Amino acid sequence: MTIRILFPYVGGDVVGGSHISSLTLAARLDPARFAPMILLHREAGALGRYVESLGLGYEVAQDLPIMAPAYSRMPGDVGIGRYLALCVWRMARVLRDRRIDIVHTNDGRMHANWSLAARLAGARHLWHHREDPTSRGANLIAPLLADRMVSVSRFAMPPRAARASSRRAAIVRSPFDFTTEPPDRDAARRALCAEIGADEGALLLGFVGGLIPRKRPDFFVRVVRAAADAMPDRDVRGLLFGAPERKDSPVEAEVRAAAHTFRIAGRIHLMGHRTPITGPMSAMDALVVPALSEPFGRTLIEAMHLGVPVVASRHGGNIEAIEDGLTGFLVPPDDPAEYVDRIARLDRDPTLRRTLTEAARTAVHERFSPERSTLAIQQIYAEMSARPLRGRPVRSPASSASR
Repeated sequence: MTIRILFPYVGGDVVGGSHISSLTLAARLDPARFAPMILLHREAGALGRYVESLGLGYEVAQDLPIMAPAYSRMPGDVGIGRYLALCVWRMARVLRDRRIDIVHTNDGRMHANWSLAARLAGARHLWHHREDPTSRGANLIAPLLADRMVSVSRFAMPPRAARASSRRAAIVRSPFDFTTEPPDRDAARRALCAEIGADEGALLLGFVGGLIPRKRPDFFVRVVRAAADAMPDRDVRGLLFGAPERKDSPVEAEVRAAAHTFRIAGRIHLMGHRTPITGPMSAMDALVVPALSEPFGRTLIEAMHLGVPVVASRHGGNIEAIEDGLTGFLVPPDDPAEYVDRIARLDRDPTLRRTLTEAARTAVHERFSPERSTLAIQQIYAEMSARPLRGRPVRSPASSASR
């Protein structure tokens, strides 16, 4: 029996780590056993194009509004009252009409919208947690409605969900595609330096990720200022690759203001969202990751695969990704001088850089292979399908096959 799995997302022009990880998984599922279906709320946009690039199809559900809190509500979104009265029933009908066996959600909005719909439709729900472990939804709603929870790291595992049933909670690292060889670093550096108007000998410090408070792009500006002060003979540049989550977000303006405050506006470059990021990232002299409570950042692993040294905050899931001093550097989160100390050591010691990046590349290939992640999730799908639905009648294989 083929297990039909729905992956719902909010469509649009943001393609983040959760999209890349979960859609990479969907594309790698064994087609003899699993049939993924991608559903995009609102619009397709860049996310739709990314889905197509993986060889997957998708459906745009423009007439299927989603529930959202007032502060982040977009045109067409609804509040909890209309969601409960109308929208959740429409979602449940989508699941029944498409004969979905498992709903696999990957971000907070989709968890909140599809968990109850799955229960009403008699489908199973896999809550893939990629956010803060203190998330209210993961600790309060998931134990009640989700059939299984998967966390991307030990740090991110919500404590109440884990205590509710350790049998229903698992840690599965996100999949990474290591089949593509790193691009030519010298050529990538020339292109990037030309784009920002810097000499090819500039020291390029990179920030890759959404421009959101938790990732602290404003603190990255402080690190660049500290590096420029500590290495006055180097043309230090800070390049931020990413975009705000919402058009009305103040974070980008705050980054620009910080650059002016620290008098390094000419050294800070807001590069926008780039897909793929491999070319620009491979040109960096170091990836700086100042994020706090990062569940498990993809950019660290991608940089390590590309041979780019990582200097990250000793916080959150970063600790599970990096072995300090061997595959990267972990530093106290709030001290720019500590970041700069590691950056300067890498800059003046090519042997250290080579040893560190070679060890990092070997480590991530061993620990984060897509085969390992895909097999783990496929096993969870199989276990979910074989186990009776929580508080709901079991659909027999015969009845499922006849749908």
